[in-house]
Amino acid sequence: MNNKITVIKGDGIGPEIMDATIRVLDAIDAGLEYEYVDAGLMALEKHGELLPEDTLAAIEKNKVCLKGPLTTPVGKGFSSINVALRRHFNLYANIRPAITFPGTKARFDNIDIITVRENTEGAYRQEGQTINEERTIAKSEIVVTREACEKIIRYAFDIAVKADRKKVTAVHKANIMKTVSGLFLEVAEEIAKEYPQIEFNSLIVDNTCMQLVMNPQQFDIIVTTNLFGDIISDLCAGLVGGLGMAPGANIGTDSAIFEAVHGSAPDIAGKKIANPTALILAAALMLEHLGMHDKAIKIRNAIRSVLEDKDRLTGDLGGSSKTAEFTDAVIERL
Repeated sequence: MNNKITVIKGDGIGPEIMDATIRVLDAIDAGLEYEYVDAGLMALEKHGELLPEDTLAAIEKNKVCLKGPLTTPVGKGFSSINVALRRHFNLYANIRPAITFPGTKARFDNIDIITVRENTEGAYRQEGQTINEERTIAKSEIVVTREACEKIIRYAFDIAVKADRKKVTAVHKANIMKTVSGLFLEVAEEIAKEYPQIEFNSLIVDNTCMQLVMNPQQFDIIVTTNLFGDIISDLCAGLVGGLGMAPGANIGTDSAIFEAVHGSAPDIAGKKIANPTALILAAALMLEHLGMHDKAIKIRNAIRSVLEDKDRLTGDLGGSSKTAEFTDAVIERL
């Protein structure tokens, strides 16, 4: 196993929460080496471009990247740096766990939902987007392929088998979007037959959102297309306390990028008060990807203990401690 990972500190609060996360990885003796590269506003200032070739080369070489939040300037370069990274490395699976931790603003207890989102096509394609000169008619093309549907749905079922999960729910809008969403549902129903040990059901996306708010415990793994997955995963994050508790993984055949899914929060950048939990949890996902499952569990248990004891919490968690103090509390429990 290559022990060197690529690290992008990110913009805004990114460097602060990344430093905290690296401290946790070192404290748990993960045995990793770090190659630091730039992207986003920092890269634009230093290199004149948002996503330098050296950054792409480092991710390709090391295969695993831990990334802080990035800011894409309006009207410059990519419509989204994150989307550009996903497409460049064909990171077809976006994995968003939502787990209830004590002492947060979670709306429910005992939530443990994984959203598995197709990450490369659907409604987020840049091709096929047009607007007329009068700016009165805008068009966007949605493309869904059988190949991409098969990959993401099989990935969801494989997670269920490996993690001893019981149920996969395919979320769609096939009642209205009979082609693009209908194809996804058709493939999901076909693949579900190959996994008879896993319970399978399908739900229309609007009903899914209502059910998540009313009775989220009925869900285990949700698999869906790009746009629906983006919305549903944020809804799930809201159920467990917000994006500050939400890690994400972008998985491809050859490369993987792990990230905090929240923004760069420029309004508090430099104040050293940001909550690093989401990025630390993303690092735990990364350790699982690297085969270090025991260390990932220890990190999650340490965070759970800090929250239960209300020990040195940051402001968004109801405390008044700094980022480094919260990190100290996590490390002490490791």
